[in-house]
Amino acid sequence: MPRFYARRRLSVLAALTGLIASAALFDSPAASAALPTPVSAATARGYLASLTVAAENRTGYSRDLFPHWITISGACNTRETVLKRDGTNVVTDSSCAATSGSWYSPYDGASWTAASDLDIDHLVPLAEAWDSGAGKWTTAQRQAFANDLTRPQLIAVTDNVNQAKGDQDPATWVPSRSAYVCTYVRAWVQVKYYYNLSVDSAEKSALQSRLANC
Repeated sequence: MPRFYARRRLSVLAALTGLIASAALFDSPAASAALPTPVSAATARGYLASLTVAAENRTGYSRDLFPHWITISGACNTRETVLKRDGTNVVTDSSCAATSGSWYSPYDGASWTAASDLDIDHLVPLAEAWDSGAGKWTTAQRQAFANDLTRPQLIAVTDNVNQAKGDQDPATWVPSRSAYVCTYVRAWVQVKYYYNLSVDSAEKSALQSRLANC
């Protein structure tokens, strides 16, 4: 169960606070102009040490079990919101689709002027989350994860780079742009910690190695 939801059981006050925090995921996400800054490397190392190490289990997984690209504000869904957040001089039409703007993909260092060249990456992929504990969540919890604009979990990147990443964890994939690897693994650990997701042994070893060089 995500730490976020577990904390809500501590008391009535904590429950109310948790509900407010949960609802905030679906409010206008104007608080950030880019990927939320991940925790420091030192904090990430501490978080990683506390994560459960377990083998992954993909039994029963379907992407449809994580409702995503929900309406965030007005006509804008999660994808459109991230495109506006991560782009420069983004212009949208009445349906909130980006008609112009420019975007920089930190994974590969590429720049784009067409939104169609971009995917919104779930930094911790949905399948990876399922393997690591999300299979036990409710649909509402999986929806919150899949549309989380508060943690460093959603980012606009070059579409074919995102597709090449697929559902791989840092044991087999990190961004090709070396300057972004530290940010990426810090974010990965933060998201896994917040949602109380496990890591497998190869994933943990890779994260330890990467974080040691941050």
